[in-house]
Amino acid sequence: MIHPRLHKIAYGGDYNPEQWPREVWDDDMRLFRLAGIDIATIGVFSWSLLQPSEDTYDFDWLDDVVERLHATGIALCLATATAAHPAWMAHRHPDVLRVDFDGRRRAYGQRHNSCPSSPTYRRYAKELAGRLAERYGAHPALAVWHVNNEYGGRCYCGACAASFRTWLQRRYGDLDTVNEAWNTRFWSHTFYAWDEIVPPNLLSEHLDERRTTFQGISLDYARFNSDNLLACYLLERDAIREHSSDVPITTNMMGSYEPLDYFAWAPHLDVISWDSYPALDTPVSTTAFRHDLMRGLKDGQPFMLMEQTPSQQNWQPYNSLKRPGVMRLWSLQAVARGADTVMFFQLRRSRGACEKFHGAVIEHAGHEHTRVFRECAELGAELEALGDTVLGARVEARVAIVFDWDTWWALRYSSGPSVDLDYLGEVLAWHRALFDRNLPVDVVGVDADLARYDLVFAPLLYMVKPGFAAKLEAYVAGGGRFVTTYFSGIVDERDLVTLGGYPGELRALLGIWVEETDALLPGSGNRIVMHDSSDGFATEYACDLLCDIVHAESAEIVAVYGDDFYAGTPVVTKHRYGNGEAWYVGSRTDAAFRTDLVTALCADAGIAAPLTVPSGVEVTRRERDGRRVLFVLNHNDAPCDVDLGPSVFRDAVRDRQLTGAVVLPPKEVLILVERSTTQLR
Repeated sequence: MIHPRLHKIAYGGDYNPEQWPREVWDDDMRLFRLAGIDIATIGVFSWSLLQPSEDTYDFDWLDDVVERLHATGIALCLATATAAHPAWMAHRHPDVLRVDFDGRRRAYGQRHNSCPSSPTYRRYAKELAGRLAERYGAHPALAVWHVNNEYGGRCYCGACAASFRTWLQRRYGDLDTVNEAWNTRFWSHTFYAWDEIVPPNLLSEHLDERRTTFQGISLDYARFNSDNLLACYLLERDAIREHSSDVPITTNMMGSYEPLDYFAWAPHLDVISWDSYPALDTPVSTTAFRHDLMRGLKDGQPFMLMEQTPSQQNWQPYNSLKRPGVMRLWSLQAVARGADTVMFFQLRRSRGACEKFHGAVIEHAGHEHTRVFRECAELGAELEALGDTVLGARVEARVAIVFDWDTWWALRYSSGPSVDLDYLGEVLAWHRALFDRNLPVDVVGVDADLARYDLVFAPLLYMVKPGFAAKLEAYVAGGGRFVTTYFSGIVDERDLVTLGGYPGELRALLGIWVEETDALLPGSGNRIVMHDSSDGFATEYACDLLCDIVHAESAEIVAVYGDDFYAGTPVVTKHRYGNGEAWYVGSRTDAAFRTDLVTALCADAGIAAPLTVPSGVEVTRRERDGRRVLFVLNHNDAPCDVDLGPSVFRDAVRDRQLTGAVVLPPKEVLILVERSTTQLR
């Protein structure tokens, strides 16, 4: 959780006063007060100022910033400044420079530019984090520690090669086990000494960033890279803890970011924080999925929205403005799905370099008379009025989607059967079917307790980790409903095929045997023909990409293929297992099928949306201590009629009573407290 001194949804963002002369700082404080800013992230990219040489530290300017913010009533999210090392460090200690995928050692520049295995980088990063904690750890304005910034990237240098070998020794113990795990008798790859192992990149195993000749090696390097960066985080976290024992520590994540296994990171963060940057045309369901994933990392605990832009981004090909009302809409979508902060990058727009055209609360005009500032100030006032109404409240879901980074990596490196296999895309498609029905869903890892859910989806469960099949069997036998899809149960955690027939360890649970898998060419497809079109199902649906050729062993056949030599064979099956049921969908289906299956399963389980609303209106609910707060968000460009039913609600922002039919303007949000469930503040 965030610091208890924050008594409302904290509102603010990244502040970089070191980029501006001191005379600007006083006006910044005035503008922050006008906008309702009450938290500022400082010091993120200030390492070269804080440590101008190996033996010299300068905190005087930061002292000034800290005291000005504190005097203005603004809490601190204090960064450790280690996200970009100084030029002097690269010049004197070239081991801090990364080697890229092509095998080239980088020169100084950009950010995410430090080798995570570099002893020099680790020593100086730990030292700086410790000095900052010693100086500011007990400051009354400090609310949260922000370690580094958006960890990411990979390095393939000699130090990383040595660290990789050490990581392998811890994981496997000996070379015989490594050789078995990687199936190294293929292509004469048997290793007889640890130092024969090199990182898999364009100089060794890879044809390009995705195609690799040895999936096991590349998969383990992905795991190693995530763990290696995590080790850097832990060094700084532990240095902070020596001097600052009661202030939460976090680092900002990036949603569905492929290189880092955030489920492995989450136990080491006191609160999850993440940076949300959807484009103008990003489906709102995709942003919702990322919020749900961040919330699911720590068992439904509220998270921090650490960054978003007030309007414009700077790195996309076409950096559109957020239309009027959209910044508020997307900010409150985050709150609706579990955020306890609303924060921006950035508070004042930079004058130069690559982020000078990235939006900010204070634009280049330098005053409050802009559309963006007015909208930010209006949202600040609303969050002030909201108070602690939803602070700490949780989203309670009876449906879960299993998401697994190892499976994502393994499918990314898979040598077949189709280059268009897309793990994240398949997960997003099933999540959208739930989102469009306004059904709350948790995105969880394979270690999650499934017993709390009535319905669990695990799309494209290509990899089955040790114990997970048994967990699923126990879940379904106990009455749960489980759905998985094509190309599931294929390999174990080493990316070695589970022999004896697909879907491997899931075969008994699903009651099927998959004999072959057909990869369809782009533009071609097949048909799903339902045996029974009752219960809201259509007669048939479209499918494409892959078609598993399925034999029903003990499962009931729900639908068959309509075309090709396997026409009439099962494509959708349902298997009664104990007190529950396990579904298998043997091809990539169209959206209509996913929606109809989700609707039928949720209806059968008694799972319903908080409200029935028109398409394009999002509804979710947060709950705490008997208080239920409903969020109704109109993503449409036109007003919508919404029926609140007979319940009586209090508008938590406008302090009015609502019931029955209401008209929701475009991009509008209602935050409604159910009067029957809480004594109002």
